[in-house]
Amino acid sequence: MNTEREQRILNAAARLIVQYGYDKTTVSEIAQAAGISKGAVYLHFDSKETLFDALIKREFWRFAEAYLKRLDADPDGGTIAGIYKNTLYTMQDTPLMQALFRQDRRVLGAYARRNANLSQFRAASSAQFVSWMQQVGAVRRDIAPQVAAYIMTMLSYALISMDDVLPPEQIPPIEEVIEGIALVLGTALTPPDAPPSENVKAMMRQAIEAARGVYGE
Repeated sequence: MNTEREQRILNAAARLIVQYGYDKTTVSEIAQAAGISKGAVYLHFDSKETLFDALIKREFWRFAEAYLKRLDADPDGGTIAGIYKNTLYTMQDTPLMQALFRQDRRVLGAYARRNANLSQFRAASSAQFVSWMQQVGAVRRDIAPQVAAYIMTMLSYALISMDDVLPPEQIPPIEEVIEGIALVLGTALTPPDAPPSENVKAMMRQAIEAARGVYGE
């Protein structure tokens, strides 16, 4: 398989789908943007949905890689506040991941309707993550994982959606908002006997690498 050409196809698809949406983006347009024929696209992907499956997988692992770099650079990256904060910072740089998180119907269109379990998987995985953080002592145990996950998801969604609610001049700088949310969550959810940040960071890296080994890139 021509990896370089496949990446050109995925790069073109990412640009067009974020700009115009899944439904309005055709394979012909993706081929044109990639500088190849429509038939060449089908040598790599047998349908637009298969192409988008591959794009989501690629963007997720790129997101994970960028997140790990932020985690390593942040002394507090292994706290619940640091994990949450760096996830939000990384998401700011990945428009397609934002669309997936928001279940943005304009961007995802028919793909979201055919894959309705995306939001259910996100909710379940978030609660599982909070439960794991409770088990290792990084999140207080007197709050249900589903409740904590719901609150964090609610705040994340609001962060990337407020420009639909308030005029730009009423929205503080995004970095200040992210830092503020992290401070509030860290204060509310971190137990006094939380493990050292570096210990949790190491476990996070191991978990992501284990997932990479199972699911591939």
